[in-house]
Amino acid sequence: VTSRRNQVVVYDLGGGTFDASLIQVDGTRHEVVASLGVNRLGGDDFDAVLADLAVRQSGATLTDLQRTRLLDEAREAKERISPQSRRVTLDVGDQAVTVLVDDFYAAATPLVERSMAVVAPLLAAEGGAGADASSLAGIYIVGGASGLPLVARLLRERFGRRVHRSPYPGSSTAIGLAIASDAAAGYSLTDRLSRGFGVFRELDDGAHLSFDQLIDRDAVTTDTDLVVTRRYRAAHNLGRYRYVEYSTLGPDGDPHGDVRPFAEVTFPFDRGLRDPALDLTAEPVHRTGGGPLVEERYTVDPDGLIEVRITDLDDGYEQVTTLRPGA
Repeated sequence: VTSRRNQVVVYDLGGGTFDASLIQVDGTRHEVVASLGVNRLGGDDFDAVLADLAVRQSGATLTDLQRTRLLDEAREAKERISPQSRRVTLDVGDQAVTVLVDDFYAAATPLVERSMAVVAPLLAAEGGAGADASSLAGIYIVGGASGLPLVARLLRERFGRRVHRSPYPGSSTAIGLAIASDAAAGYSLTDRLSRGFGVFRELDDGAHLSFDQLIDRDAVTTDTDLVVTRRYRAAHNLGRYRYVEYSTLGPDGDPHGDVRPFAEVTFPFDRGLRDPALDLTAEPVHRTGGGPLVEERYTVDPDGLIEVRITDLDDGYEQVTTLRPGA
């Protein structure tokens, strides 16, 4: 990083997830310009590709236990692959099966291409939000699965940029957290949520759902809380709030792409349903009209934790839930 080349794309391929962020670096100050990710893409997928190749070559039928052992062995074999490797050997049942590294790379290339499709928008220089060739110091790869030589090679071929691999790929997050937690170190980070946050609500006696975007994925997390508030007069006996995180919104305003449901909160608007002994999951939703005035308050703290506070403003009854998108 120099005074002219002061942006870095961090490519984080972990065991089960993938994230990419464009970072602006100014001395000890770091700002996340943009961040994107895929919840279901990581080293586990590469292990499965290698294991499947070995199974197909052997023609064997495996039990669940044998499959689990093979995946563990595939992960270890994958992590031993170097630029000089030509083949790997796996035990499939009672057979020793040799898989050519070139065959593995051919089968795994679509996985890397999925990650590169995420990186591409970060490298597009649009209105100063992206990184052009003059400002980008390089692509910095971290995460336990990033050590596969195929990853760095395809990134160089696709983007023509410098690719640097962390010397501690599996520990990068922990090291970063240790630095960030040391107030005396003088480092600062302005972060963004990598995915949007929204909620599906009940409509028409529970027959339909509507979606509300609550927090855009480009929302900045700073030293102060970000607060979003909704107020309305309840029209049903129950509110079922199905919270999701997502990568993009479609033209219809609904979440598209990588959508992950991760929490559901049930709030009784009908005061007769507020007995803790009641099982609200079995209670049907129906329209009542003229319900209490309700406030939804969403508070995002500097660490990205989201507090959901739903309150009946007429009598003060409320529920508070803490959510962590991406967890």
